[in-house]
Amino acid sequence: MPRRYARPVTFETRPAVYTIPPHRAFADALAAGLIAQHGGGELGLAHGIVLVPNNRAGRAISEAFVRRSEPGGLLLPRLIPVGDPELDERIGGALDPVGEGDPIPPAIDPVERLFLLARLIERQMADVDAAEALRLAEDLARTLDQLLVEEVDPARLREFAADLPDLSIHWQTSLARLTVILDQWPRELAARGRIDLADRRNRLLRAVARRWRADPPRGFVCAAGITTSAPAIAGLLRTVARLPQGSVVLPGFDLAMPQAEWDALGPHEPDAVTGRRRPSIETHPQYHLKLLLDRMGVGRGEIERWRWGGGRDAPAVRSRAITNAMAPAAFTSKWQVLAPADRRLSGVRALELADPAEEAQTIALALREALEEPGRTAALVTPDRVLARRVSAHLERWEIEADDSAGRPLSQTAPGTLLIALAAAAAEHFAPVPLLALLKHPLVRQGETRLAWLDGARMLDLALRGPRPPAGLAGIHEHLSDWSGRDRDLRKAALAWWKDASPLLAPLEQAFRTERAQVAGLLATLREAASALTGDAAWAGPAGRAAAELLTAVEPASAHGPSHAAPSTLPAIIEQLMTAVAVRPPYGQHPRIAILGLLEARLQQADLMILAGLNEGTWPQLPTPDPWLAPRLRSELGLPSLERRIGLSGHDFACALGGRQVLITRARRDSRAPAVASRFWLRLEAMTGGLTRSPLHKKWAQALDRPTTYSPAERPAPAPRPEDRPRSISVTEVDRLKADPFAFYARRMLRLSALDMPDADPGAAWRGTAVHAVLERWMKEDDCDPAKLRPRAEQLLADSNAHPLMRALWQPRLLEAIDWIAAQVAENEAKGRVPLRAEAWGETDRIAGVRLHGMADRIDRLADGSLAIVDYKTGTPPGPKAVGEGYSMQLGLLGLIAEHGGFADIEGVPACFEYWSLAKKAGTLGYVASPVAGRNGLDPAEFTTIAARNFIAAAEAWLTGDAPFTAKLHPEYAPYGDYDQLMRLDEWYGRER
Repeated sequence: MPRRYARPVTFETRPAVYTIPPHRAFADALAAGLIAQHGGGELGLAHGIVLVPNNRAGRAISEAFVRRSEPGGLLLPRLIPVGDPELDERIGGALDPVGEGDPIPPAIDPVERLFLLARLIERQMADVDAAEALRLAEDLARTLDQLLVEEVDPARLREFAADLPDLSIHWQTSLARLTVILDQWPRELAARGRIDLADRRNRLLRAVARRWRADPPRGFVCAAGITTSAPAIAGLLRTVARLPQGSVVLPGFDLAMPQAEWDALGPHEPDAVTGRRRPSIETHPQYHLKLLLDRMGVGRGEIERWRWGGGRDAPAVRSRAITNAMAPAAFTSKWQVLAPADRRLSGVRALELADPAEEAQTIALALREALEEPGRTAALVTPDRVLARRVSAHLERWEIEADDSAGRPLSQTAPGTLLIALAAAAAEHFAPVPLLALLKHPLVRQGETRLAWLDGARMLDLALRGPRPPAGLAGIHEHLSDWSGRDRDLRKAALAWWKDASPLLAPLEQAFRTERAQVAGLLATLREAASALTGDAAWAGPAGRAAAELLTAVEPASAHGPSHAAPSTLPAIIEQLMTAVAVRPPYGQHPRIAILGLLEARLQQADLMILAGLNEGTWPQLPTPDPWLAPRLRSELGLPSLERRIGLSGHDFACALGGRQVLITRARRDSRAPAVASRFWLRLEAMTGGLTRSPLHKKWAQALDRPTTYSPAERPAPAPRPEDRPRSISVTEVDRLKADPFAFYARRMLRLSALDMPDADPGAAWRGTAVHAVLERWMKEDDCDPAKLRPRAEQLLADSNAHPLMRALWQPRLLEAIDWIAAQVAENEAKGRVPLRAEAWGETDRIAGVRLHGMADRIDRLADGSLAIVDYKTGTPPGPKAVGEGYSMQLGLLGLIAEHGGFADIEGVPACFEYWSLAKKAGTLGYVASPVAGRNGLDPAEFTTIAARNFIAAAEAWLTGDAPFTAKLHPEYAPYGDYDQLMRLDEWYGRER
């Protein structure tokens, strides 16, 4: 057994600090070196401790040890994340024994801390709701952690409040609020006997360093892959580097960087005259390592190269090229004189794709290709989680489930989306869209009853199409109980199902009925509703267990949060909390395909490394603004600038670029606009004179879904037998029959009709129907009294379930147009023109052997005894050109029905045909237009004759004849696209014309 070293550690000892260059696989090289140094005997490694950045890094290093141990076994050292909140328990007896020194208090639960900070914010900002308070609390927690990690006393903020009077007003307000909150926060912690997790971590790290300096561990201690420059971590690494068997191994520290470039990074000494410091280059990949070495008290010349390789290393020339590519901007002129060997990136290829969809498919194909070689591994490295999910979806084509180190946010899993759907449906008072999303959720009613449940949900879906019904479960019941329309049978069936389904949601509606409620009570109701709808399915599997654990933690913690919350904010609260929880499947992933985060890629490499999403704003990501501390204030406090994350991203990129085979990709545009190439991509392009392209994968991806032969559909022209064709037609369908016979065929013979969207805003058709209903009742019940028309229209708007914005936009226009109609009718009555009937139904079967029918919006009796046929339009009426070409003959066909006595109890010759439009003309709403008036109008006496001639021709061709129902015969008069997909319009339109 190794002897225990009793000699105290002194800082005069030469530090043992090493670096593994980018061209070597960090985890494999580390494992090889530790085995070579300490692997003698069965327990050689088992006495050692390896400090790692986090759990995922520990997993990567553990897998590297496993690879090195084959075919025999190996007892691994303890792998301990330095950020572990229970670091004292993980390290074991390395700390002071019980009774020596003051014990370190436990850390406050992160969820309870979030809600406590949200309550403090609510007290300072009375105008924020609970969801906004929690969002600000997350940012505040992050700022507080940075102060603690950098060991900056929050009390210093009060000094700056007086010393920086020139700060912008909003920053002064933010600073004042932050100062008050941070004054109250220690009292909140003390009352609970807790400390911040970051504070506890600092104390643990300092306790470990102090104990190890006094009494070094028996076995070796290696700090591997830790690049955080926080003072407590730097202090621990300073101690580890000087232990008798201690070592610090840094990833990708640049030993070849020229001294002038190294000195230019900063931090710089103050200017002797002005006292100001030159800004440091915090965006450089080596800056944070330089800061770490300064805090460790280690000189650059004391760092040595790790002697062992990983077995899957790239050529050493790769690291030289990476060094040159990442040179500070002021030194990039050297690229012009670099030797070819110093700029060569052999084994690195690039792909520039059109968009993220093509990028994802190409990456998936490259990963799939890697599996063709036995034993070969491949990894995708990207900070773009959307791109990673797309690649995962493409890999499922080959039944490959990639090992994704980041997992999936709980909010995107089935249990997470169920909880969000429940909260959203209740918050929106069970509006159709969120309600249907909930009822059709894949976890609801799993098992034998699932199909019957879906049948009922689909019936409800059809019954809720169109404008929104009244709010709440009772409103849906009321909507389904209205059997006056043509869909009464559907509504009856849906109502029968709804009576059984709605009680499951009633407790949720009751809890969300109040304006403000306790978050804990809302969450409890949400949990019970999820169980009622799904049984145990909502809490099964890794995601279900994570959801249950989150609710278990949040319900008691929310009692310490904002005093009350509006139920409408619960969906945002739930989603925010679940987004912070990652769910990783415990097993079943492919052993040779991985999707890595940036930190994992820094510590391990695959045979093929694909670095994707190389666009500015993605890699590197744009710095997230700090809503609490101004940039100047962060600088004065000594906190890292927001731009330092760019340097960390650059270091991650440099380490991942050292893989044996590397493919880097970017899309020329994102989902919204053209994208700018990443600064890292542009550096490589500029240094090398153009990266080597890899066109083969792009061609494969494009060919993957490309058919070998194209067989576009021909223009459809079905020709059923004459005896199978309809023998009746509405006056409004004649234009469709002539302009787009296929659409008429699909509607009348196939009986296919377009469905309204659920919860649709009232469109032109709905507005027209509503106006017609108002005018009909006004005529039948109010005897066209002008004083009663406007109140009827106002009642229509009050009863409407339209979106308030739509109602506000439409109401002034409608009321002005209604006033115009009332005035117009009164003016006509003064001239002897009397309204006879509104919504008059008429039909005749005396024309071409076809029954022609239709509804006249209004029929008036003129002073000379003739008839006037009126059609209301909420938009612009048809123009003379359409009428002259035989279309828009609705008024003429209604006149034709009148001539044949088709309107009951109405006799007379139609002599006037008018459109009453509610659209704007000449600055006013409402005007009268007629196809038989004006310079371009037809002769009123000939109008019905022309309409009859056009109708007979159409009827004899398509209704009693055998003419084919050709699609889009006259597309200029077929503006609606309800059947475009059915006729496969895009495949033939334009090819035949």
